[in-house]
Amino acid sequence: MTDDRSAENASPKIRGTIRPPPSVARRPVRGRLLIATHNSGKLMEMRALLTPYRVEAISAGEMGLHEPEETATTFRGNARLKAEAAARASGLPALADDSGLAVDALGGAPGIHSARWAGPNRDFARGMEKIEEELRARGATTPARRTAHFISALCVAWPDGRVEEFEGRVDGTLVWPPRGPNAFGYDQMFMPDGYNRTFGEMSGEEKHGLPPRGNGLSHRARAFLKLAEACLERR
Repeated sequence: MTDDRSAENASPKIRGTIRPPPSVARRPVRGRLLIATHNSGKLMEMRALLTPYRVEAISAGEMGLHEPEETATTFRGNARLKAEAAARASGLPALADDSGLAVDALGGAPGIHSARWAGPNRDFARGMEKIEEELRARGATTPARRTAHFISALCVAWPDGRVEEFEGRVDGTLVWPPRGPNAFGYDQMFMPDGYNRTFGEMSGEEKHGLPPRGNGLSHRARAFLKLAEACLERR
């Protein structure tokens, strides 16, 4: 039924670029960089991505910063809200991510409410069950009816009000039952286009590895590649 598997091949095309006009100079990020999240999974991924660069990553949780309510209506808006709040509170440049899963048959849901679908305890096993229930209620049982995409919006904000914004997207198909030992978010039911394994079946290096060691497959890695090209320097 929904367990159809296609052969793995080259990485899908990167989508969702947010780029300024060529005349706009980017501001580099050096030294201490605050990661504006209290999500341990996101923090681990962001620290891994930042390792090759000339920054010292610290977390909002380590500094005891409050996590603002996400009141924007877009991923980009929520990322900016969180980055600006963290930069103002810490006096440091801050990097924030807002990301989620958009399911085509559900009109883009859960979208910016992806975490809420997992409930107050962030039970993503239940969140995946809820998505599956909604898909079955709509008769979406074939791969063609189960297309979805992950989106990641990244924002770097400085205390003086300067911001830089980037976005990445990866398309795929939802499978059932969930597969793989790596239970982060909705990864276990998302199989990216061109691959026969879910994100939950992939190692962190396969999912987030950057060139030349990896393909920058995940939505967050794709957004991060744009950020790194524009604002970061390798060690």
